[in-house]
Amino acid sequence: MDKCNDLRAAWAREAAAYVAARLPEPPRTGMILGSGLGGIAERIESPTVIPYREIPHFACSTAPGHAGRLVAGRLGGRPVVCMQGRLHRYEGHEMADIIFPIRVMKLLGVQTLIVTNAAGGINTGFQVGDLMLIADHINLMGTNPLIGPNEEDFGPRFCDMSYAYPAALRKTAREAADRLGIPLQEGVYLAVTGPSFETPAEIRAFRTLGADAVGMSTVPEVIAASHCGIQVLAFSLITNMAAGVLDQKLTEEEVIEIGAQKGAQLQALILEILAHGEL
Repeated sequence: MDKCNDLRAAWAREAAAYVAARLPEPPRTGMILGSGLGGIAERIESPTVIPYREIPHFACSTAPGHAGRLVAGRLGGRPVVCMQGRLHRYEGHEMADIIFPIRVMKLLGVQTLIVTNAAGGINTGFQVGDLMLIADHINLMGTNPLIGPNEEDFGPRFCDMSYAYPAALRKTAREAADRLGIPLQEGVYLAVTGPSFETPAEIRAFRTLGADAVGMSTVPEVIAASHCGIQVLAFSLITNMAAGVLDQKLTEEEVIEIGAQKGAQLQALILEILAHGEL
């Protein structure tokens, strides 16, 4: 590795050591909670709360509805560490900052990452409030978090993305949804940088590409998790229909409102998966 990569790896170890010293046990499951979906962190038992600003080399979240803190403890009987709020490219963060928490989670002992996001529905069979299990993604962010010298401490130069969303984990999620009677869509998530919402023409193009939902996050974290050997289970909450699907303007207030209304359903599903799944 070059000196910059050596430095970044050292920063990740320093951050992981800082967090680990404050946790009663190593977490097995990591979680990233998207816009309006941070409420599940309030369900964590005996929580240890660490604001991002206190963790060495962590960037701070500025997006609406993102608390910007790590919450660790037990959820569904399992040791977890949760990002209550994520980092986005549109906030001005570099990709290295966005994926830094994933590498810290890896060093803490996380084996499985549960990712949630708020997304716009492209599939016209979807409705606002639907949950979508992510089966695959399309990266249209114009960059990749692994660009640059490879950080061999975490993974190989060329990272295979064929199994980024393992079929076994998706089966576990579908079975949990069936037990709870929660309808669960499944589809392809497409990521753009934002912060502007997409145009109707872009949404028509994305639909042609095979996308079912669109958002401004998730893909960098999933790539980083795949790179360092963390398996991923990911969900989108369809908080609005994408531009041109309905004859109405899009607002961030709608995203937060639907997240608050429907987030409890996603919380229940994640708790069921943790309680009964092999994560």
